[in-house]
Amino acid sequence: MFSYKERSTILNTLNHYSFDVLVIGGGITGAGIALDAASRGLSVALVDMQDFAAGTSSRSTKLIHGGLRYLKQFEIGLVAEVGREREIVYENAVHVTKPEWMLLPLYKKGTLGKFTTRAALTLYDRLARVRPNERRKMLNKKETLQKVPILKEDGLLGAGYYVEYKTDDARLTLEVIKKALEFKAVCINYARVNGFEYKKKKIVAANVRDEISGISITIHAHQIVNATGPWVDDVRKMDKVHNNKQVRHTKGIHIVFDQSKLPLQQAVYFETEDGRMVFAIPRGGKTYVGTTDTFYDDDPIQPVASAEDVTYLLNATRFIFPKINITEKDIESSWAGIRPLIFEKGKNPSEISRKDEIWSSPSGLVTIAGGKLTGYRQMAETIVDEIIKKHKFKHAQKSNTKFLPLSGAKGLNSINFHDFVANKAKEGEQLGISYNESKQLVEKYGTNVDDVFHFIRKGNETNLPNPLYAELLYSIYFEMALTPSDFFIRRTGYLYFDMELVKKYKDEVIEVMSNTIGYSESEKIFYQMQLEQFIDEATI
Repeated sequence: MFSYKERSTILNTLNHYSFDVLVIGGGITGAGIALDAASRGLSVALVDMQDFAAGTSSRSTKLIHGGLRYLKQFEIGLVAEVGREREIVYENAVHVTKPEWMLLPLYKKGTLGKFTTRAALTLYDRLARVRPNERRKMLNKKETLQKVPILKEDGLLGAGYYVEYKTDDARLTLEVIKKALEFKAVCINYARVNGFEYKKKKIVAANVRDEISGISITIHAHQIVNATGPWVDDVRKMDKVHNNKQVRHTKGIHIVFDQSKLPLQQAVYFETEDGRMVFAIPRGGKTYVGTTDTFYDDDPIQPVASAEDVTYLLNATRFIFPKINITEKDIESSWAGIRPLIFEKGKNPSEISRKDEIWSSPSGLVTIAGGKLTGYRQMAETIVDEIIKKHKFKHAQKSNTKFLPLSGAKGLNSINFHDFVANKAKEGEQLGISYNESKQLVEKYGTNVDDVFHFIRKGNETNLPNPLYAELLYSIYFEMALTPSDFFIRRTGYLYFDMELVKKYKDEVIEVMSNTIGYSESEKIFYQMQLEQFIDEATI
């Protein structure tokens, strides 16, 4: 159990125990490092100043993809690495990742021709070692329009057709953290590092403030890793010595439409009028479009979609789907995310490499920046290898995360998952919820759905629908959700993909969380205001 009730115990453990590794940052990169290190037998602590995955790791395009566009930048090694990694991520977390066929339309005046696209997709298949049943196909104009009738027809030549993998980025991060907990990692959210302690000019500890209680603690560790994404330079500035490498922030936004407004049943990866690439992806009765790629110099704590960002994506959407008359009023929600990329002088945002980079300061602080959601596991293995070598940890084992199912995926794989869902959904149906509601819970929580079903069995004295009530209690008792925003944004994604539900049940959810966790009156008011702010920012 990973509950708010454990918080004081966790803080006490962090304050009185010396760890092999302390990871600062609870996004996918930090979570991956914690899991890799803990699964090798190292003692691990992880802290995040916000909620887990509150930064970039809940604000991506929500794809585990092989980076086809990086072939245009001749980053062959990157395509090969992440292409292979996406298969591993899929097999280890089939309940939060699934194959998604992607349509790549080709036009007479576009930069992508039939020959070059066929060659690129063929190379992509080989580099990524794509399964035979998921290898690329080339479609003619008629076949392309059969897949997406609303596509722009003028100049259409046909399309490439290939597989990517769709995921829930925040839930993937949570499942990685929960798996790290199984290996005795000690992880906590809302715990801010505000300084370091040194011995002979080497970092030996981090001073941490619990943002919930205000308590300050000190966490000792042989190795401290800075995996804070957009905040890596802020953490490095707290170090006495740091080198001159810099992270450059770029912002990407996404906008969400109801399927009735943008009726897309097939994911499309299309070229815009200015030569950029944008995704349009159906998900749960909605279609989301993104992303932009612009330099960002403001505070990364809560980025929002600007009017200029929204106009750009609206124009791109109308350009590729001219038969659909959509306006800004049709946008249900939006989100914005910050990419922490390694600074490269003279390059525009889309040209900066997505490669990860690791460097150490003279004090011993290790920083990792750049990289992609898809490559999190390999990044973690690489950095932990370096830590073990540096500190000569004799008790450390070799990495086994390549074959390690995440939390919720034990015993599951791409072959048996559909049967598991069908059978388990019938169990939920017997608890008084519909088969479809039960199926959605099983698909989201995998083998952990038994704990969700437990709360349905206990009954519900609120006005919340039983499945929503069970998800809420599960998030509190098993995923350390502390605020309504934690629940609606990162535990479920409803703020982005079911805004109507959020607005309808937000007051009841706040009441349940207040009664369960024990908010003070001022905390309750603050969290109400915070959620309202997030709703306003997500609503165009």
